[in-house]
Parts: sequence; structure tokens; C-alpha cells
Amino acid sequence: MQRFTISLDDDLAAQFDALIAEKAYVNRSEAVRDLIRSQLGSVTLRQPAREKTGWCVANVSYIYDHHEQTVTTRVLDLQHDHHDLVITSLHTHLDHDHCMETVVLRGPMAAVQACADQLVALRGVRHGNVHLVPLDGSGDRHSHGHGKGHAHLKPHN
Repeated sequence: MQRFTISLDDDLAAQFDALIAEKAYVNRSEAVRDLIRSQLGSVTLRQPAREKTGWCVANVSYIYDHHEQTVTTRVLDLQHDHHDLVITSLHTHLDHDHCMETVVLRGPMAAVQACADQLVALRGVRHGNVHLVPLDGSGDRHSHGHGKGHAHLKPHN
């Protein structure tokens, strides 16, 4: 671990300490590390799709009217077409007409971004939102080596 020192004016330091308290960070260092990770991830996400490399995870949430059977079919077909990216999905009934679905995707960044964009752009899908987080490394699953039968397989293609 490397150390570095920064200087802040009193007003900025007070605002930062208030943020640390509000977000319940343990200390300033962890807050700074989180801010740096966030900015580095944002830079990666702003790259054009053709330049996006590496793996990511995404949370895609959207609302639709479940009485529109064609949208339900389109959503399920798209998830099945991308079964290699879809980790899980959660279907929530909001009221008599509307459902919210949350889908977790994981895989190569360009593929995950494309799938997420397709989900929220489907005709009949409303209020779609994508939260994409870059992962370090290739995203390969691994064995923890603790001997409790928790070995994980590499993702299937």
C-alpha cells in the first residue's frame, strides 16, 4: 500500500468530513479510495463501446405493464438470448398493472452494455436504468481454497 498526503482548505475538509459521516466511512482513507475507484470506473465507462475491454457487472432495472403480453415475451426472449450474461433476475409486482424487473448481468463490458441497452430500449419498457460497474481482471470466477465445497466455475459461453 502506498501513502500520499494532500492538503485541503478548511471548508472543503469540513464538507468532506460531513460526507464521510453521512456515508459511514470508517476513515478518510477509505473515502478517498472509494472516490478514486469511482472516478476510474467512470473513465472506463465513458469510453466508446468499441474501446471497452475487461469485465463488468450491471444492475438493470425497468418497469413495464404486465398486461402487455408482448413486452413480457420480448423481455424473456432477450434474457434467454443472453443467458451467458444474465446472472439472475427479480420480478416484483408493484400494483395491479405494473411490474419492476431487476436483472443482474456479468461478462465482457461491451456485451453487457449492449444487452443492458437493449433491455431498457424494448418497446413497452418504461423507466429503465442501468448501473454498470467495471471489474478488475477478467472477471473469472475462482476457487477460494477454503475447502468447504465453494469452488466456482468459469463463466460459460
